Amino acid sequence: MRRTRSTWPALIAVSVLTLAACGGDDGGDSGGGGGGGGDAAAAEYPTETINLIVPYAPGGPTDLAGRTIGSCIEEELGQTVVVENREGASGSVGMQAMLAGGDDGHSISLIAVPATATNPLQDDVGYTNEDYLPIAAVTQIPSALIVGADSQFADAEEFFAYAEENPGELNVGVPGATTSQAMELRRLAEEYGVEVTAVPFTGNAEMTTAILGGNVDAIFINASQDVLENIEAGSFVPLAVSPPEPVDYIDAPTLAEVGYPELTNSVSVFGLAAPAGVPENVVSTLEDTVQTCLEQEEVRGQLGEQYVPDEFVDSEAFQARIDSIIEAYGPILQE
Repeated sequence: MRRTRSTWPALIAVSVLTLAACGGDDGGDSGGGGGGGGDAAAAEYPTETINLIVPYAPGGPTDLAGRTIGSCIEEELGQTVVVENREGASGSVGMQAMLAGGDDGHSISLIAVPATATNPLQDDVGYTNEDYLPIAAVTQIPSALIVGADSQFADAEEFFAYAEENPGELNVGVPGATTSQAMELRRLAEEYGVEVTAVPFTGNAEMTTAILGGNVDAIFINASQDVLENIEAGSFVPLAVSPPEPVDYIDAPTLAEVGYPELTNSVSVFGLAAPAGVPENVVSTLEDTVQTCLEQEEVRGQLGEQYVPDEFVDSEAFQARIDSIIEAYGPILQE
C-alpha cells in the first residue's frame, strides 16, 4: 500500500509558528518541555520500569500502537516497559491511572486524540487538559463512512440525500460519544442541517458486528487495518473519508468533496503522553526515542506504513493538534 500525505502536520506547523511568535524564549518554561527536571534521577532516566498505560481494550488500534512503540522504547532505552490495558470511560480510566503513577516519566500513556482532549470538556473525568503533556504522535488514522455490502446506498450522495430528507432516521455507529466521529456528525447536523442518529460503540469490533448484522445503517469508523481488510473482502463499502485530502488506499471521496468542506477533523491521532510536570530531559528522551522508533522499517510495518505520519509530530506539534481540537469541539460540547 502507498501512504498518503496528511495535511494536518502542515496545519500544526502553522499553529506552532503562531504560538512561538506570541511569546516565550528559548530558555523559558514555555514550549514542549515539562517541569524543571534538573535532579540526578531525571538525568539518568529511565531508572526503573516504565509503565505504559493503554486506555482501551486489547486488540484494537490503540493497543497495537502502544505495544509496538512500547517494545521499541524498551529496546532503545534498555529498560523494561510494561504495557497495561486500563479501559473504561472513553479512555479516562487509563488517563487517571497514568496520572496516579507520578511525573518522573516512568508512568506514561498512549492517548487517542480527540477523545483524550474532549472528555474533560463535557464531564468530570478526574483530569483536565492541563494535567498531561503530549510527548509525540505515533500513528494517525483517518475515518471512513462505511455501509455494508447489501446497503441501499450506492454512494455518499445517495446516503446524505436520504439523511437530509429523513432527519434522524439513519443510525450511524461511532467508536464512542466523545470521539471525532461523533463530533463530526453533530457538526453535520448543526452546520449543514443533515441529521443522523449517532450510536456509540466501544470500538471497531462492536461496530463491525453491528454493520454486518444490519443493526445500524452505517458506521463512521477508524480506518485501521481490520477495516481495510473488510473493504478488500467486499464486506464493507466506503462512501467517504474524513481527511482534507483523498486517502490513496481507500477508494472513496472526501467528505469535503461531497459537499461538507468543514468536516475534515475526524483523524484519530494516537501518541504518547505523560503527567504535566515531567522533567524536560525526560520529554526530550522520549521524543527522540519515538522518532528513532518511527524511522525503523520493522516498527513502521507493525504500525502500518500508511498510518505513520510523514513528518514527525513532536510534543509541541502534538499539543497544537490538541489545542485545535479543543477550539473546534469545545463550543459544541459545552452547549
